[in-house]
Formats: sequence, C-alpha cells, structure tokens
Amino acid sequence: MSFSISTLSNYTKENEAQLVTSSVLGAKTAALIKSAGNVMVGVKSAETINIMDTDAFFQAGGTCGWNASGTTSFTQRTVTVGKIKVQEALCPKALEAKYLQKALPTGSQYDSIPFEQDYSDRKAKTIASQLETALWQGDTASANGNLNKFDGFIKLIGAASGVVDANVSGFISGAPLSSITAANVVSLFDGIYKAIPAKVVAAEDMVIVCGMDVFRTYTIALKNANMFNYAFDGKADAEFTLPGTSIKVVALQGLNSTNDLYAMRLSNLFLGTDLLNEEEKFEIFFAKEADEVRFAAEFKMGVNVAFPDEIVKVAI
Repeated sequence: MSFSISTLSNYTKENEAQLVTSSVLGAKTAALIKSAGNVMVGVKSAETINIMDTDAFFQAGGTCGWNASGTTSFTQRTVTVGKIKVQEALCPKALEAKYLQKALPTGSQYDSIPFEQDYSDRKAKTIASQLETALWQGDTASANGNLNKFDGFIKLIGAASGVVDANVSGFISGAPLSSITAANVVSLFDGIYKAIPAKVVAAEDMVIVCGMDVFRTYTIALKNANMFNYAFDGKADAEFTLPGTSIKVVALQGLNSTNDLYAMRLSNLFLGTDLLNEEEKFEIFFAKEADEVRFAAEFKMGVNVAFPDEIVKVAI
C-alpha cells in the first residue's frame, strides 16, 4: 500500500496569526492645514471664509482740514463640504472554509471578526489616503465616487481669478512645458519661485507642493547636478528646502500623477468639517438581525483658499 496524494495541492504554511498589510499614505494635506489653524469646525453644509482688506492713501501733512480717502472692503469665499459615509458588511461565517477559520472562536455563532484591530487600522488609513487625493483632485462632476463628494484644490484654484500661472515665458525656461523631465524640472521649480508675488514670497509658511512623482524627479535632478546644499530627509516627511531659499518643497500624495505644482502659504488653505478628526472615528458592531458584523463611518469634508492672487500654479 502507498499514499494516494495526487489530488492534493502542495502544502504552503499560512500564518493565520498575522495579517501583513501594505503601507497606506496618510492625509498629509489635512495635517498641514490643521497645523496652520485653518480648520472650520461645525460646517453642516457650507460656510464662508470672511476676508477683510483695506488700503492706506498717503496725503500731504502739515495742514489743517479733513480729506477722507481709502477703502475697506469685505469679501467672502465659500467652503462647501461633501457628506461622506463608508459602510461595509462582514460575514465571519464566510471564513470557516479558509485558513482564517483558526482565528474564529469555537461555536457556530460569531459576534465579531478576527483581526479586528488590523482591519480597523487598515480601514482608517485607507479612508485617510482617499481623502488626501480628494482634497486636491475632488470634483463634484467626476464619475469617480471617491472624488465627487466635494471640489478639491485643483478645481477651485483653477476656477479662481488672480492665480499666477508660472508655465509661461518669463518664469520657466522653455515654457510652456508639456511634460516634466529631469532636464527641465530644476528650471521649473526656479520658475515657480520667481513667479511668487513679492508681497508673500518671504512669508514663513510659504511652500511649494507637488506630487511624489515630481518630487522624486526633482531630487534626482539635484543629485545628478551635484547640488547637495539642501537638507533632505525623504523617508521622514518627503520635503526639503528649495536650494538658495527658505521655502520648503513638500511632496503630497494627493498631487500624484497630476503634474500640477503650487506655491502658496499654508495659512491660505482652509478645511471645513463638522467635527474635528471625524473622518478618524468609526464603529464596528454586530447586527443581530442580519447575523453580520458591520463597519460604519460618516463625516463631512470640504476645502477652499482665501486669496487666489497669492497662489502660483503650474499645470502641465
């Protein structure tokens, strides 16, 4: 007699005690706006950014009399939030035929899922990652359900008047550019810096933001040009100071694959939500009537800028 095993697949050990999840980039843009103190809380639908501006007209002194001059104006820009929810139903019994059965408790009724902590951590990071993209690429006219809940910065800045377009002759060498390459990326960033309005170029919170793909192209070009006069810790925060200036270049996941770059003050960006960090709150519960475990999260989010004329953009 011998073993008859031709119908069995070769054994591969599956570690049911550990689930390895891939890294998910967080919502860095939202964190930057929060650091600038421009989070508008309690927004149920829409709320305005209220802006006051005033001039000062110098007159000749040394004489009596009153000659009023000057204007103080009030304008508004609106942050409209999108209402978003995430819901998922999970049936633990579907795991009984798989290796995950070893993580299930004994018995035939389950009121929780195995690896709940790993699942919830992953879900929260995925929501943050998708929000990061929506903060920039959001468009209520999009067919993409993850992008059509509110308008993002790209659409809002693109529709605003007064924004400085740096992809023109006089700012960037060889402009207008049709692509970003190692050969032109250094002059591109130099051109963006040159195009920043003089009234804000020295602002402490002025940054140049780009996608991580453009950021890599730029750092490689600087390295190949032996321009090592910049401090860079890409693993920590994917940012460094633009050589010869005090302005930070910051890589953002939300701008990946767009070839869009912006120079702006962080204090010019506003984020509206109903409850601070509401996107991080969720509930996992057992629905007895359906005999399933459910995940639920719901939040509101929206953005806008206050002063479009202080923003420089490059859209390629």
